[in-house]
Amino acid sequence: MSHDIAEAPADSTNQTTFPDLGLGDRLLRTLRDVGYETPSPIQAETIPALLDGRDVVGLAQTGTGKTAAFALPILDRLDLKQKAPQALVLAPTRELALQVCEAFQKYAARLTGVHVLPVYGGQGYGVQLSALARGVHVVVGTPGRIMDHLEKGTLDLTQLRFLVLDEADEMLNMGFAEDVETILADTPSDKQVALFSATMPGPIRKLSKKYLNDPVEVRVVGKTQTAANVRHRYVVVSYPQKVEALTRILEVENFEAMIVFVRTKNETETLAEKLQARGFSAAAINGDVAQAQRERTIGHLKSGKLDVLVATDVAARGLDVERISHVVNFDIPLDTESYVHRVGRTGRAGRSGDAISFVTPRERRLLGAIEKATRQTLTPVPMPTAEDVNATRLSRFDDAITSALDSERLDFFREVVAHYVNEYDVPEVDVAAALALQLQGEEPMLIDPKREPVAPDARSERGGKDRRDRYDSDDRPERGGRPQREARGSEAPMATYRLAVGKRHRVEPRQIVGALANEGGLRRADFGHIDIRPDHSLVELPAHLPQHVWDALRTTRISGKLIELSPVQPRRRPDDGNKPYRKGRRS
Repeated sequence: MSHDIAEAPADSTNQTTFPDLGLGDRLLRTLRDVGYETPSPIQAETIPALLDGRDVVGLAQTGTGKTAAFALPILDRLDLKQKAPQALVLAPTRELALQVCEAFQKYAARLTGVHVLPVYGGQGYGVQLSALARGVHVVVGTPGRIMDHLEKGTLDLTQLRFLVLDEADEMLNMGFAEDVETILADTPSDKQVALFSATMPGPIRKLSKKYLNDPVEVRVVGKTQTAANVRHRYVVVSYPQKVEALTRILEVENFEAMIVFVRTKNETETLAEKLQARGFSAAAINGDVAQAQRERTIGHLKSGKLDVLVATDVAARGLDVERISHVVNFDIPLDTESYVHRVGRTGRAGRSGDAISFVTPRERRLLGAIEKATRQTLTPVPMPTAEDVNATRLSRFDDAITSALDSERLDFFREVVAHYVNEYDVPEVDVAAALALQLQGEEPMLIDPKREPVAPDARSERGGKDRRDRYDSDDRPERGGRPQREARGSEAPMATYRLAVGKRHRVEPRQIVGALANEGGLRRADFGHIDIRPDHSLVELPAHLPQHVWDALRTTRISGKLIELSPVQPRRRPDDGNKPYRKGRRS
């Protein structure tokens, strides 16, 4: 099977306009309304091919405009009289599904009667069932929840005309390969398929050859895996210094909005509370946060009501907020893919961005791998000094006074101050100082330079009181490998759980990790030993799973089969009821 291949440099100047692509007038007017002037390289190559009815394989990183590349031609060719779903978009995460859904709705602003439905785990079935019963044109969903609807017979794909696999490589890496193939096989053979992926590994190539008909292959050739307009820096700190370092960066950096990445769910809440206590507008999102709350939080970030978002990798996947000018890796990621994903949250839509990573002395080795993968140099910078912070605070104080001098209400307060000066015979400068003191409160305005933290070194890091970084577990295990057990010292006790899928279902560890992490909101470090047996699997998870995790996993499937998660009671020695059998013994 031959492919037509089109390469489009991501940084090339594109003279093509949207009217040149063949889109309808109403869509063109909508694009003008939202300020789109010229298509991105992947849009210029993909839209005409899809309008011509060709299948497409698009190789492009996130942030290149691929959502519009498939959404616009689909909207252009919809039959609004047909109520059964005509287009299905599969996305790896609920966040990305919502983002794609919002894009469809934005582009369909001038198309009366277009109905788009997001379908994902964590949302009640009632809303989805009601919408499907009324009729929808476009369904955007995660593989697990789409599989549920197909099993229940509540989603009719017999009249499907378009199918899109968005971030297909991520979907397969998260363990959804079997689900994706099942869904593809359950759709009409004459549908038009568009597959978008950042890379083209063997499984993606195999999927393309099996389900796409003579596709046009569009490659957006980029110089780096991260945007060229992002500045990469790192600060060497010991773990106990991280909060202080972050606080100082928040004070001295000129940022619009910031996302701070940490490794664990607990850390998101703890860090957000510490930042709030220091006067910053901060909030946390993680797998334990209800979807409705998560959406409100992201909405506040977009509107400017929130400036700092503390998040885990999974919770922030698919997050697209133009205001994010800075990304801070509070905990540096242990794999390069996570770094690329995190940094991709800034520098969007041609804007400049900043990425700052906190690195403990023991983590310096990770810098080389990140630089090699991103082809970017990470510049070392010191933690902002007390003098830096004090200079910033004084500058902001000056700016506040300058701004107040332009206020129309100033005349009234001049009279108030003049009255006090005349009444008590106090110099005006003393009155101004007293007002500033009253405004400042008990909190000192400046940092005492004598309280400067000691710069860390490898020896102090080893001997420090807080040695958390020594046993931090990897959030993202190597592809196909076994996630490492939470190291000793973790506060969360582990327990063994049974899943009703095993070797006969061709299950792999990565599928288990991907399904439970995505549907149940578990972090990768929540996983311990995974033992896949002929007809079931055993996996170590936190001993006390929250109820919402149980609720989410009750309908979770792997390879099309319900996992039927259940705790395994440890066997006790008959001679000593207090001692469990050693790990590894089987009944």
